[in-house]
Amino acid sequence: MRIPPFNPYIAVVIGVVSVSTSAVLVKLADQAPAAIIANYRLLLAVMIMAPYVLIKNRSEFQFIQKRDWLLSALAGIFLAFHFIVWFESLNYTSVASSVVLVTLQPIFAFLGTYLFFQERFSYGAIISMVIALLGSLIISWGDFQISGIALFGDMLALLGAVLVTAYFLMGQRVRKRLSLMTYTFIVYGISSLTLILYNLIGGNPFFGYPVDHWLVFLGLAILPTFFGHTLFNWALKWVSTASISMGIVFEPVGASILAYFILGETITWSQWLGGSIVLFGLFLFIMSTTKKRNVTISERN
Repeated sequence: MRIPPFNPYIAVVIGVVSVSTSAVLVKLADQAPAAIIANYRLLLAVMIMAPYVLIKNRSEFQFIQKRDWLLSALAGIFLAFHFIVWFESLNYTSVASSVVLVTLQPIFAFLGTYLFFQERFSYGAIISMVIALLGSLIISWGDFQISGIALFGDMLALLGAVLVTAYFLMGQRVRKRLSLMTYTFIVYGISSLTLILYNLIGGNPFFGYPVDHWLVFLGLAILPTFFGHTLFNWALKWVSTASISMGIVFEPVGASILAYFILGETITWSQWLGGSIVLFGLFLFIMSTTKKRNVTISERN
């Protein structure tokens, strides 16, 4: 294996910081509906990717089977609604609660493989799932003490984790047959079309937002997408999947720190306690499951 052009662990750190900006950026675009923010985040990402994919990977499209198009379409639809409900959750609950709860996605993903692919878990994986879910209950209970609105936001974040799991389950077989850029381009494109239709039906305006909102839309398309997940996938050539998955677990920490300094959000005792328990459970879960199979690198943020 050739020597990497720069330290891949630095790339992972940059990636974690980049995906940590996602929730804060969404909060900054407070005059735009969640579906509009999601729409422009994916649409701009598709526009940035288009020249590379359509020139370099153009020949790959003629070999895509009908079944792969169908699964990619379903994956794109699930991804669109994942962004809608997760971004909407940030209108009701804090960055800390929302990001920690949506980070439970790996657990939902492995539950999905158990239900649909009959994959078995070790006792360590089951115990770690229970620990992580206990932490999420503490967060939700603490937010309910604050207000029912915050609890509603927590439920939306959990629904976002379920929807992004469905996105992965729909697309994991297609991803094995297509290059990363081609698959991502197709799914993001379908997701963008889904969001355009959703916004048209909902009557959400596509224009008329402040200049700083357009910068947020562009920032979401660049930072968590390209400086986040593109770097993660690049680093996979030299760094284990477990190491990257462990790094992604720190996303709620980075997001909470950014929310404190940029948005002035403080963290309650239940968020500290519950979040710490969730992260501990996720660490144990990743360690216990990586021995059996690779943990999917999330593209949800």
